[in-house]
Amino acid sequence: MNSFFDYQPGSATKEYRHCVDEAVKIAEQQKERADPVYHEKIDRLVDHYARKLAENMNKGYEIDARVPSVMIAGASNFPTRKKEKQNNARDKNMEEWRQIQGILDQIRSTGMGGIRSDHPHAVELLEQKLGRLESTQKLMKDVNAFYRKNKTLDGCPLLDGERLQRLKSSMERSWHPEPKPFPSYQLTNNNAEIRRLKHRIEELKQNAEVGFCGWEFDGGEAVANQDAGRLQLLFEEKPSAEHRAQLKANGFRWAPKEGAWQRLLNRQAVYAAERMEFLRPLSGQTPSELQPKAEKKPERSMQR
Repeated sequence: MNSFFDYQPGSATKEYRHCVDEAVKIAEQQKERADPVYHEKIDRLVDHYARKLAENMNKGYEIDARVPSVMIAGASNFPTRKKEKQNNARDKNMEEWRQIQGILDQIRSTGMGGIRSDHPHAVELLEQKLGRLESTQKLMKDVNAFYRKNKTLDGCPLLDGERLQRLKSSMERSWHPEPKPFPSYQLTNNNAEIRRLKHRIEELKQNAEVGFCGWEFDGGEAVANQDAGRLQLLFEEKPSAEHRAQLKANGFRWAPKEGAWQRLLNRQAVYAAERMEFLRPLSGQTPSELQPKAEKKPERSMQR
């Protein structure tokens, strides 16, 4: 209906399988880069891509069969109106195809971004990242120490040939009169990131150990949804425009599926809710006063 050539049996299926094979190839490459905890998510994205692509391609062929090409049918009594509807359907189908191709970008980016606090393995992933940063810190210190002692990087057992040459080239380009393999700012920045990660890991462990509790307020309830990792605000009636503006300004977003205004469950969320007077607990306390307190670890005595 759309070509002067006959359809080659199996060509559509071959095209589909080629696209899915490419998606699987991308997924396998991403698994090599990403932490194993993300592999299941990558597999789910591949399955989602394959299913949506099949639906899209089948719909596309169905659309193509609605009205023949004018080159095939001829201009006499050609159904122009039906052809316009077909073209609109094709445009919509093509836009959906572009969105489906975006799933491939999601596969490529899985495991490459920051680690969300509500990730089920957040502490484990952060500790792995911390370990890598600490190893890097030690490497930089040891390489710098080797250079101070020997005044050269040649023979440094900590560096392979490629990295050795990169460091030499970097030192040659340095403006510093006495360049080091790893400048001080690199060690300072890396050490700052180590401290930040340690603080975040400690905070997540404390949150998991202590937990959070919700409260009732005038016209609704605040729920500490531990499973979803969200502080959810449930209102008996739709909040006023002024209150909605305050919620958005404090990081809360409307979640239609949950029927709640919510944000990531942590102490910052509790403090954000505390800034809004209309969420004040009926008990008269502040939201932060209602939260359980972490037990303080006994301090080690100083040995002389």
